[in-house]
Amino acid sequence: MVGAHYDTFLQRALRHFFERATLESEAVPSPSSDGRLAIEPTPDPSALIVRWFGNRYVLRVAIEQPFTDNEVRFARAIGHVLSARFHAILKPQAMIERSGLFRGAIEDRYVGAFFDPGAYATGASQTTVDRVAEVIEILRVAALSTYENQPISTGVLLLDTDQDPLAPAEERVIGPHYSGALTSLKSFFRLADGIRTVFLVGKDGRLLNIVDMDRWATQVSHAAALAVPCAEAYNAHARATLFGGHVAVVLSPQREIKVFARGEQVFAFRNADWHLLDLTAKYQIWENAVGERALARRLFQTALDLSDSRQGALFVVLRRPLQTLTELVVTEDRLDMEPVAAPTESDAPSRRDLFHVLAGRTVTELDGSVLAALATLDGAVVCDQHGQLLAVGAILRHPPTDRPDGSRAAEGARTTAAMAASHFGPVLKVSEDGLITCFDGGRVWDI
Repeated sequence: MVGAHYDTFLQRALRHFFERATLESEAVPSPSSDGRLAIEPTPDPSALIVRWFGNRYVLRVAIEQPFTDNEVRFARAIGHVLSARFHAILKPQAMIERSGLFRGAIEDRYVGAFFDPGAYATGASQTTVDRVAEVIEILRVAALSTYENQPISTGVLLLDTDQDPLAPAEERVIGPHYSGALTSLKSFFRLADGIRTVFLVGKDGRLLNIVDMDRWATQVSHAAALAVPCAEAYNAHARATLFGGHVAVVLSPQREIKVFARGEQVFAFRNADWHLLDLTAKYQIWENAVGERALARRLFQTALDLSDSRQGALFVVLRRPLQTLTELVVTEDRLDMEPVAAPTESDAPSRRDLFHVLAGRTVTELDGSVLAALATLDGAVVCDQHGQLLAVGAILRHPPTDRPDGSRAAEGARTTAAMAASHFGPVLKVSEDGLITCFDGGRVWDI
């Protein structure tokens, strides 16, 4: 009975976190009837084998977009948590010793096990703590609270060492454990806002310091560049985790929990759900689609910044602008069309007059703040694969749906425009809820 219950948990988690995959049950005997759970890659990179309680499943994705390393790791993290809980529930003493396994939302434990599977290993010490999941639990409570009528934002940098590697030996301290008890102190959340300042916590769970995020990250990373763009406000958090196995967990002013590791944001908790972002794999798809590295990076960076500030936008990169621009953008919105006649002093200024100062400019030569401002206008930013601006604030042409059942009626105007434009080149759509979607002939990925 317990086995069937946990098998249901497993299926539900895999379907929920791997929406792009299908979960197939196979009538093949499995040696795991004793409760051992195994999630294994196969010679086919688009399939994972899952074995538990005598059942054998195949988690399968499209062959052109096989499982990434992070997806395999997250699937195993789910398995580690469920296996640990299952074995603990069968042993009353283990239930007492490892009660932390059952505290908080189980999804937080999946995220924690992604970074520290050892906390869920068979035979793990009763003092073993999943630090990431413990911090997330504290931030969840903070997200429901306010400080001086303002949303709370705060953050923690979890070190993979017991002491701050930047602190001189004579200045190292042994502080209290970072725990929910500290949040009862009135000044606690004022000390670390999660963006400029964070709490520094050692591997043993003790509070070591309160540090300036940018200064600490610059010193520990030696100003190394990030392989994958990150929202500018959290660039330092990504750099702080480039080396050394450190993990940063932040509650943003938008009440989103962000988790950073290995130089990128790995998870986001928003709209009451966890998302494995897998930025490295998705950014590579985007860069390959655009074909020009500097252009791909600038658009991706701007999309991340707008997502963080909850502003919508639409970026379109045309592969064959000479043949397709006319189909997508009306003449009045095009920057490559010269005005028929120069405006006179008596003429009222038009939108076209304002935007014409951008004619001949490229995306990569614009300041990031200017590009972000252009992107927030109603309509799309359209450029070619060399980054030349072809239109800004453009209302894109798209044919009415040819589906008699009206199945696209639920799609918003920005999504409909993005899907239509994606037939002419790669598209990034930023939603006001923070979701970024890549289209290229259809929906490719979400982050």
